[in-house]
Amino acid sequence: MTMSDSNPLWETVLRVAPLLYMDRLEPFKPIRVGITVFESSAPSPSFNRNIQVERDKIRMVIEYAIYWDYDIQHIYDLEHVWVYVDHEGEIASCEVSFHGRYLLGLLRDRSNISADGRVRLFVQPGKHAMSPLEEVFRLLPNVESCCQAEIGIEGVLEPSMFKGQFKSGADIDRLAEEHMRSFSFQPSFDYVPHKWAPDAFVSWDELRAEIPVRMRALLGALA
Repeated sequence: MTMSDSNPLWETVLRVAPLLYMDRLEPFKPIRVGITVFESSAPSPSFNRNIQVERDKIRMVIEYAIYWDYDIQHIYDLEHVWVYVDHEGEIASCEVSFHGRYLLGLLRDRSNISADGRVRLFVQPGKHAMSPLEEVFRLLPNVESCCQAEIGIEGVLEPSMFKGQFKSGADIDRLAEEHMRSFSFQPSFDYVPHKWAPDAFVSWDELRAEIPVRMRALLGALA
């Protein structure tokens, strides 16, 4: 899919882009969002799952692969939102990534649909897992300690799709952990809406090409 403002699919992508609510003290902001539009069932190019498109009910599924340079416990973070759009152009369903799995992102009463037709989602402080309910994060035993005592303990995350493209050097995990300690914070659990930058949305292929370049530059500065 060619990404341009005049493309009707792209107009839909922007119109139903999720509205993220992030901790007021969150040190990291999303860098870019890689878009894949599914008009038939197919594997996700960036998450270990198959996207099912029930054509009698769903016109398209839009995958928003949201990239951060940092998770509070490791460098590199890719989270996901899947928005299901029906044949009337309305949001029929939504799913969100949550620590390697995924949850439903649309409440049964649809009360987390905003006035302008977007899904409102909360983002876990530091870790960026998502949920339609903020209270879910309070059930995680390390929701605060991961942002303080456990900060940076996973070093550099290099997933299999980027294997060998940016992580190198025997000390890189240690250097990453030391660097990340400067981001330590106490979550406020006071959430504010994130405003997407004009250049935030690109195709997944564009984002996939950009990530290793960003990571090599970031890690090179640490070394």
